[in-house]
Amino acid sequence: MFKSIFLKGANANVSRIVVLLIDVFLVLQAFFVAYIINFNFTLDFQRFGFFSQVIMVTVLATVCFLIVGSYKGTVRQTGSKDAANLFYGVTVLFGVLVCITFVDRRYDVTQRFAVPYSVITINYLLNIIVLISSRFIFKRFVQRVLTEYKAPKNVLIYGAGDSGLLTYSTISNDIKNSANVVGFIDDDKSKIGKKFNRVKVYPSKVLHKDFLESKNIKEVIVSIQNIESYKLLQIVDSIIELPVKVKIVPSVDKWINGDLSVGQIEEVKIEDLLDRTPINIKNPILQKELNDKTILITGAAGSIGSEIATQISNYNYKQLVILDQAESDLYNVQQSFVRNDIKNYAVIIADVRNEERLNEIFESHNFDMVFHAAAYKHVPLMEDNPYEAVKVNVYGTKLLMDLSVKHNVDKFVMVSTDKAVNPTNVMGATKRIAEIYASCLNNESETKFVTTRFGNVLGSNGSVIPLFKKQIKEGGPLTVTHKEITRYFMTIPEACQLVLEAGVMGKGGEIFVFDMGESVKIFDIAKKMINLSGLKYPDDIGIKIVGLRPGEKLFEELLSDTENTMPTYNDKIMIAKTDELDHMKLKKAIVELSMLKEKNKHDIVAKLKGIVPEYISNNSDFEELDKVV
Repeated sequence: MFKSIFLKGANANVSRIVVLLIDVFLVLQAFFVAYIINFNFTLDFQRFGFFSQVIMVTVLATVCFLIVGSYKGTVRQTGSKDAANLFYGVTVLFGVLVCITFVDRRYDVTQRFAVPYSVITINYLLNIIVLISSRFIFKRFVQRVLTEYKAPKNVLIYGAGDSGLLTYSTISNDIKNSANVVGFIDDDKSKIGKKFNRVKVYPSKVLHKDFLESKNIKEVIVSIQNIESYKLLQIVDSIIELPVKVKIVPSVDKWINGDLSVGQIEEVKIEDLLDRTPINIKNPILQKELNDKTILITGAAGSIGSEIATQISNYNYKQLVILDQAESDLYNVQQSFVRNDIKNYAVIIADVRNEERLNEIFESHNFDMVFHAAAYKHVPLMEDNPYEAVKVNVYGTKLLMDLSVKHNVDKFVMVSTDKAVNPTNVMGATKRIAEIYASCLNNESETKFVTTRFGNVLGSNGSVIPLFKKQIKEGGPLTVTHKEITRYFMTIPEACQLVLEAGVMGKGGEIFVFDMGESVKIFDIAKKMINLSGLKYPDDIGIKIVGLRPGEKLFEELLSDTENTMPTYNDKIMIAKTDELDHMKLKKAIVELSMLKEKNKHDIVAKLKGIVPEYISNNSDFEELDKVV
């Protein structure tokens, strides 16, 4: 009966009545031990009314614990408050016993309830120690025994320095964690062979399949602070081909209140494995430039637009207006602002193709800066829908630029793409035309037009990384268009830092390009993502080559054949030196294109090629337009 009450399932609270009974029982045990100690470990104390006093202590302890409510806490959640309540309870009991003993002796009532003061004191000290420690012991018991048993998994910690030892301590002290650290890995010869906390340090050369299988290793946790990206890449690359999961300890500045928790030890992300140094732009001028400004962000529901909005929200702007036509995603951005208590912002649902609506918005706000991230970006879809690509990427952008000039906006920053360089598809061509129109207006207006051009963004909506994650979850195969296809990559925060930096740095007319390191093979990314998920290629999940999509090219470029770069004060950001353009002729052609009514695909693409002569279609139905007649 007692067992069924106390062990009522792994997720049940221990009965409060049982907790109270156990506490009273422990008090009585301590009372008996106190008498034993006081009488030199003999049982010659019956003449002091011991049995009557036991009854009295039972009643008093019960009443005291009921008064302070020490029995109400949940055992598995025992904390300092529960310990304090127990302390209050036994202190009240101590006080009551002292008072009863004093009264009984002073007035010679019965002498049966007059407990020796020395016994009361010893009992009080024992109660504090026994009751509080027992509660935490019970807590440990409930968490260890009553919760669902999980077989421990053996792990290695890569790094036997301070971070590695702290990681070991964190894992060992986490009751809910089932990991068992069986060794450290380190290349420091002075540490190899030694033991820290009885755990041996091995050299990195032992990281091979036979060793891992002999130790039944399931995970390797990389715990090295201030590690260079290339070094992390080398370490993880040497491990991910092995039959283990790879995890990483975050940098100290990301620890919660300065303490590491097991939950923060996370699986390595694919962005950690890019062969490039992540960009972290710190420009104090941003604060000055954005201070007291009214700022518009278009495409604010998208990956880039929403991150720009989030980063700008950290500055002292006057008002931030976030605009998009995607209602649900824009609502999510709004709720993020609400959760983070962001002030002075407005959320507007609007289409960048609606001139009347946009004009109303510009008239009701005196914008100082516009960050234009709204665009259609998916290459195959735009190849099938060139009319829509023109209407959004050309006409919508033109409307925003024209209204910025009309309403004296100081600076217009446009988000472009590396696909605008020597474009092979409709999407890239329309973005290049938007770049050209910005250059045209910059020559004839007070508004400063600035363009930022970068490659693919990791984790953005519809990009390859979320696609691969979905395909892995579904059991594969992962689909890659070509085994040799490469792309430049950057993270979303990096891309948005670049956009903000350009907004400050730009004087008007520049196309900023980004030092993105080496391009990365998509096929290699697919293999790494399979390995990082704990699976193996091709044993568990395969990779299927599906062929280049319409308009897709093998290698992206950040500069055209006729462009060079000039440095800026940030060595990661350069300015593309472009050829002189016939602005009057191009502006007229772009205006005509934006007013397009016809929807014949080939006619539309022919007009695009007329404005962007370097636009040569690839793997597309429009290749026939490039044939020499």
